[in-house]
Amino acid sequence: MSPEAQRRRSASLMNQEQIQSTQPGLFAGYDTGGFYDEMFDSNGPRPHYARLAPTLGNLTAKEFRARCELADLTLISQGITFTVYGDAKGVEKPFPVDLVPRIIPADEWAHVERGLAQRVRALNLFLHDVYHEGKILKDGVVPRDLVVNAPNYRRSFVGADVPGDIFVHICGTDLIRDLDGTYRVLEDNCRTPSGVSYMLENRIILMRVFPSLFGENRVRPIDHYTTQLLHNLRQLAPQGRDDPNVVLLTPGVYNSAYFEHSFLAQQMGIELVEGRDLFVDDNIVFMKTTRGPQRVDVIYRRVDDDFLDPLVFRSDSALGVAGLVNAHRAGNVSLTNGIGTGVADDKAVYPYVPAMIRYYLDQEPILEQVETYLGWRPSELEYICDHAHELVIKATNESGGYGMLIGPQATNAEIADFVQTVRANPRGYIGQPLISLSRSPCFVENGFEGRHIDLRPYILCGKDDVTIVPGGLTRVALRKGSYVVNSSQGGGSKDTWVLAGMYSGVGSQSQSMGSMSQSQTLSEPRPTTDIEVAQ
Repeated sequence: MSPEAQRRRSASLMNQEQIQSTQPGLFAGYDTGGFYDEMFDSNGPRPHYARLAPTLGNLTAKEFRARCELADLTLISQGITFTVYGDAKGVEKPFPVDLVPRIIPADEWAHVERGLAQRVRALNLFLHDVYHEGKILKDGVVPRDLVVNAPNYRRSFVGADVPGDIFVHICGTDLIRDLDGTYRVLEDNCRTPSGVSYMLENRIILMRVFPSLFGENRVRPIDHYTTQLLHNLRQLAPQGRDDPNVVLLTPGVYNSAYFEHSFLAQQMGIELVEGRDLFVDDNIVFMKTTRGPQRVDVIYRRVDDDFLDPLVFRSDSALGVAGLVNAHRAGNVSLTNGIGTGVADDKAVYPYVPAMIRYYLDQEPILEQVETYLGWRPSELEYICDHAHELVIKATNESGGYGMLIGPQATNAEIADFVQTVRANPRGYIGQPLISLSRSPCFVENGFEGRHIDLRPYILCGKDDVTIVPGGLTRVALRKGSYVVNSSQGGGSKDTWVLAGMYSGVGSQSQSMGSMSQSQTLSEPRPTTDIEVAQ
């Protein structure tokens, strides 16, 4: 930790006594631990939590626990559970949802939203460029070798056109807040981002167990997500297909995100299909039905590139459709997200996104990033290996919290083994300083304790605009002291509220990709239908 960061942390610690002494009920003794806390500053509740903090704090532990039990019962009744595989009883447990919402005021969200829209525009321009002219590579702004040797760069897709030149139709960009409360982009998820059903489920759960909270706070709705997604998908249909047939392609029931796949298909009113349900004839995709073959125009695929078409990618894949890539290249079927988008969310490419924004948009990046060291650069490789005990080292193409070492929390033996792995494959790893992630109160036994969180907003790119759902998925590292928020690593989630407010500039539900202008209609939240959640 830098001297300045240590100074800020010390100053924050000095204010703990004041914070602890002024909070009621369940918040009595609440300790921010020297981290940026979403709910409290040194004077008590932040202004946008002024109504929520007393309401929750004045409940008894028994009353709050009863709400938690109601939430769990709701999840179980909907089949939204996960299996504890190491348990001999095969226990099914509800997905962990913390009932203290994370609140983002309107002006903060306006800044985040502008930055996200700017970022996804640059990423789409980058993907179109590297699969066509490659200008950014020729100009040396992004190293050619870094891109063309990336595991998710698809040479077979070079020169292929996609509707509207949009490769990333659905993006989940992970944001964190540092010790100062500054929002920083941690990574982009441009392939098949998951978790949106958590976001939707968290809202319906909170509206059921704490309905009065929504009468006290003007919270922007999020239930337009699937309607907007279907609208965007239908826009991608080949010319002449006035009533396009849209399907969602899933790997099947054994995939950890299958609940999300079935939920999205059900909410959009489209067919949920597996690879065996489709076939290609004369470069046209058909779905097998009891009424005979039915043409498919748009596929929202939740199958990775490698398994999408055994004639082009992995020949042993039984999850995809033979001939699908040729049908796509012929313009007879559209895919969401596009093939080859993984090169844009490669963690070794991530440090170059600010340069992409300057190169393609002639703008300065709105959102900051995390300082990153690249293993493929010899000098930075040595820094990573020599400072592994103080860095977070990540595999460039892993997700879900896998392939990662948190140096400050690792043993010497774990560090030595991981460094050896990094040296064997330098291109496959990056190093970043351990950021003091912001924290938010979570209910633990008989009161509230701070837990580290991040935020994954969901961005929908249509032919003419960008839609950013207000808020997104707040993920929580439920284990005390943990920085890993992924559900696969014991993390949970929270409902994320963006408060309604009038502000200028970007900050609404959709934004023009060309002019960057935006308009908005605010409405009160309304309940949605039953929802499944993903991994």
